[in-house]
Amino acid sequence: MADTFMDQSEVEKGSSELNRRDFIRGASFGSLMLMMGGVPLRADDAKPTADDSTNYSTIGKPVSCGVIGCGLWGKEVIQTLGFLPNAPVVAVCENYPPFLKQAKELAPKAEGYTEYQKLLEQKDVEAVIVATPSHLHKEIVLAALAAGKHVYCEAPLASTIEDARAIAQAAKASFKCNFQAGLQWRAHPQKLFLLKFIRSGAVKTAVMARAQWHKNDSWRRASSKPEREKALNWRLSSETSSGLIGEVGIHQLDLASWSLGRKPTAVTGYGGILRWDDGRDVADTVQAVLEYPDKVNFTYDATLANSFDAEYEMLFGTQAAIMTRGDKAWMFKEAEADLLGWEIYAAKKQFNDESGIALVLGASKSVQAVKKEVSPFEESPLHYSLAAFIHNSWVTGQGVKDFTTNYGADAEGLPEYLATLAKSRGPAAGYAEGFDATLIALKANEAVMQKKKIELKKEWFEI
Repeated sequence: MADTFMDQSEVEKGSSELNRRDFIRGASFGSLMLMMGGVPLRADDAKPTADDSTNYSTIGKPVSCGVIGCGLWGKEVIQTLGFLPNAPVVAVCENYPPFLKQAKELAPKAEGYTEYQKLLEQKDVEAVIVATPSHLHKEIVLAALAAGKHVYCEAPLASTIEDARAIAQAAKASFKCNFQAGLQWRAHPQKLFLLKFIRSGAVKTAVMARAQWHKNDSWRRASSKPEREKALNWRLSSETSSGLIGEVGIHQLDLASWSLGRKPTAVTGYGGILRWDDGRDVADTVQAVLEYPDKVNFTYDATLANSFDAEYEMLFGTQAAIMTRGDKAWMFKEAEADLLGWEIYAAKKQFNDESGIALVLGASKSVQAVKKEVSPFEESPLHYSLAAFIHNSWVTGQGVKDFTTNYGADAEGLPEYLATLAKSRGPAAGYAEGFDATLIALKANEAVMQKKKIELKKEWFEI
């Protein structure tokens, strides 16, 4: 095992410097959208708490949580759980003492462990969030499921397809436990709204899609001890890392497949070490083309060499294009596109031949323009994802309890009964979605590393 349970998404720094940079980029991007006609609009009552698909009830007992892996992202998980009214953190685990100390300061009532096995033995731990490096997920997740814990596993599920499949199979077999993959956008109200919007035929026929993730960051972390520095920089070694497209791009690749409603059939990759030639063997700049049925292609690029234009996603259709960036979205309609109805209320600005309409939850009602870029979503994607996990864990646990109380622990039909509770569960990525996204990301990384095309066989997605 590595010398530390380092941050699963450390590249997404929680520092004030990154927040400042993101703010500057967001302001510039908002100005650009104004020029292009993408005026931010919102309904008077567009607050996402009105959306019952993500407005989780706190009825029932809280679900006590343990967090394994307390690097930068693990600490973010602990802080986010602290804002939920029904997710007390009762245990934390980290084998790097300074990080464990910091985690204990964030959750002073939690027991602290350096071995995850000890955390799993703590009887009041009902749910576990695994925020360790990807290559350490399998052993921990399988042990947690075997211990009867609900499991939230960060994405990608693992650094190899074999390990990811083992996790998915174990989650499928452990039907008494709620398993959720850390594909955060799958639980976000804005993305759920957009998915319904796209499914309604707003873009008509999809013809292509693209996304990017650009940062000026070496991804390298410094330490005075060689063994510690090696553990910190697990992302820079192909033995432990799935690269930019696997560790970061997986979320945007998943959004593409989710929006298009299908799995890719092939991926072609390119990449290389173009700036940070410091001994790493993981590319700092990558491009990939994913081929989908009906001749639709999705292009993706990511780099650690340049931060221009940051990150966003685009979906192009025969009647409109949709652009998303974080929890904001804009639609640019073609001149001959059909009138959907609701957009007659939307204030629009003209720039050359393009007119943009902002897409916001609740925008089917009368909307008004706002003079600055404002998000109606006060919470982070991680907040919505963890809220869904806690809610769904309670629904699953209560369902098991109700069934066994009425019919006995040995009675048949429990899986079928739990399936009937689907309507009570909040939207989130399960083991199947997590495995699909991981397989696609890992094969994309393989294509990048080998600079070749890989056909994605249907049987590879079987669990």
